Amino acid sequence: MPDLDMDFASGVAAFEAKEFRRAMQLLSPLAESGRPEAQFRLAIMFQNGLGVVPNEAMAYKWMRAAAEQGYGLAQHGLGFMYLEGECTEQNEAEAAIWFRRAADQGLIGSMTTLALMYEQGRGVERDPEKAKRLYDEAGFDA
Repeated sequence: MPDLDMDFASGVAAFEAKEFRRAMQLLSPLAESGRPEAQFRLAIMFQNGLGVVPNEAMAYKWMRAAAEQGYGLAQHGLGFMYLEGECTEQNEAEAAIWFRRAADQGLIGSMTTLALMYEQGRGVERDPEKAKRLYDEAGFDA
């Protein structure tokens, strides 16, 4: 489907150029068809009111859809939504689940956030050893 790839590339280019209305136009049909990278960008636009009126429900819907398909950045984003109670009810245990999934894909930010959660006992049982392993895995000295 070269046209869809071209639309996606154009949508990402518009997003990067901060032409968010154009990005929304190009990425919406791709998000609807299930493309996680497009869903993630729509979530960011809805969450931050970029080219659209901010809409927490839509931000959550698209972030969750992309995260459930295994898109690491969306898993990280969903983790923060749960951790901070943004766009959804705060749920630190649920946050830890999504940070773990993103960390398993090598996202350093997710590893360090999860390490901090283990260090503080937020959403998980406090476990300094697990925190240290995660910090080490992320390349940080704890």
